[in-house]
Amino acid sequence: MKKLFALIAVFGMLLFVASRSVVAQDQPAATTTEAVDTTQAAPADVVADPIEEAAATTEEGKSLHSALKQKFIEGGPGFMTSILLCLILGLAFAIERVIYLNLATSNTKKLLVKVEDAMNNGGVEAAKEVCRTTRGPVASIFYQGLDRIDDGIDVVEKSIVSYGGVQASLLERNLTWIALFIALAPMLGFMGTVIGMIQAFDAIEQAGDISPTLVAAGIKVALITTVFGLIVAIILQIFYNYLANKIESIVGDMEDSSISLIDLLVKHNLKK
Repeated sequence: MKKLFALIAVFGMLLFVASRSVVAQDQPAATTTEAVDTTQAAPADVVADPIEEAAATTEEGKSLHSALKQKFIEGGPGFMTSILLCLILGLAFAIERVIYLNLATSNTKKLLVKVEDAMNNGGVEAAKEVCRTTRGPVASIFYQGLDRIDDGIDVVEKSIVSYGGVQASLLERNLTWIALFIALAPMLGFMGTVIGMIQAFDAIEQAGDISPTLVAAGIKVALITTVFGLIVAIILQIFYNYLANKIESIVGDMEDSSISLIDLLVKHNLKK
């Protein structure tokens, strides 16, 4: 949980720095404009184009930031803040899983070769030492199997299967939270839309007349929350599918390498 809160804090700082960078971009543009005014001896066709491009880029970034900020305010601080929190928390869980799964990925074929060489040269204890110094769930499963080799192959196989289930559950940890935020973000958006529509009809009732401007403004504000909720759900869904595919790949490597380890232990016992 400490790592999760640290990720949330870092992501929040990145959002703050991104919002402040737009304001900081205005100062270089102003300095450049002053330099052009004081340097009138330079040819206009040489200096004007870079300045216009820089000004257009700054204006575009400023307009995008202003548009997002305006839409956020129009959508209502309550629901829009809830949707933003869904995005931040969902990304924090997703980034934590991405880091964990990348650290859990290992070269199983290379590990099998090392374990086999260690068993041939130094016995089971040397193979256990190789697994102990290698990170990842596959090495942990190998260690559990090698630790029970004296009890027979059947016990080793049961131990590998049981501990493999434990490692698979560790790989899938926090995926339910990401799925929750994927479902929650559009639901909050739809709720904001429904409430916005109710407020629009209340405004029509109080005015006593159906004004196209009043209805259009209310519907626009109501639909903003739905758009942002769907955007958040799409972003988190991409991360979720990536993580699910990564977990499936790691679990497949775990099962394949576990079978190879059992075959290796059978060969080792036959050589005795």
